Amino acid sequence: MIKIIMNGCNGKMGQVISGIVAADAEVEIAAGVDARDDGHNTYPVFTDINQCDVEADCLIDFSVASAVDGVLDYCIAHKLPCVLCTTGLSEKQLEAVDAASEKIAILKSANMSLGINTLFKILKDAARVLAPAGFDIEIVEKHHNLKADAPSGTALALADAVNDELNHEYEYVYDRSARRGARPDKEIGISAVRGGTIVGDHDVIFAGNDEVITFSHRAYSKAVFGNGAVQAAKFLSGRPAGKYDMSDVISACS
Repeated sequence: MIKIIMNGCNGKMGQVISGIVAADAEVEIAAGVDARDDGHNTYPVFTDINQCDVEADCLIDFSVASAVDGVLDYCIAHKLPCVLCTTGLSEKQLEAVDAASEKIAILKSANMSLGINTLFKILKDAARVLAPAGFDIEIVEKHHNLKADAPSGTALALADAVNDELNHEYEYVYDRSARRGARPDKEIGISAVRGGTIVGDHDVIFAGNDEVITFSHRAYSKAVFGNGAVQAAKFLSGRPAGKYDMSDVISACS
């Protein structure tokens, strides 16, 4: 049985993960950490992570960027592997993540979905074949109307997966409204749609002469991210210090 500390346990993703873990015989949440505690969880909740004295095998963090420094300090002090799902970290914090990974196992990914991370691998193969054949590359992402940032971190990660395979020769373009002229060959267009309650849609389009290939991913609930985080915690438990990502989880499953 893998025991997890859930940081941000009373947030939307924390509660989703709590439900997923409750139905999984291989894992359990030993304790939660959150700024508030209304007593509705089946596990003890600490409002200060430094007061958490429960033994565990891994910590999952789905909180806010301002809490990440304390999470890293806690995990280092307790030699606790960390699945870091919180986004929007500063450059200084990203450097702190790298430094912490020299002492503990840390898994960080732009998107915790197993499907999206499998798509990263598929796109590399597609780019290697289709880009030299003259296919144009476009990415369209869609999210709910409350999402503050655009384009999504996942859209950028998808573009990076393609561009990594193409020697970083392609420029990212987010707006063509001021341009008058044909589309340059080596660019990746990234478009953002915001509306309704869309959880997360991503289309990567390879458009060639007389044929179009589209790779699509649809998230219908936040559970896809929660499932990925739980699988990551299972993978990370007992791992040596180092920096991991979801590609390592997928490789271990294959």
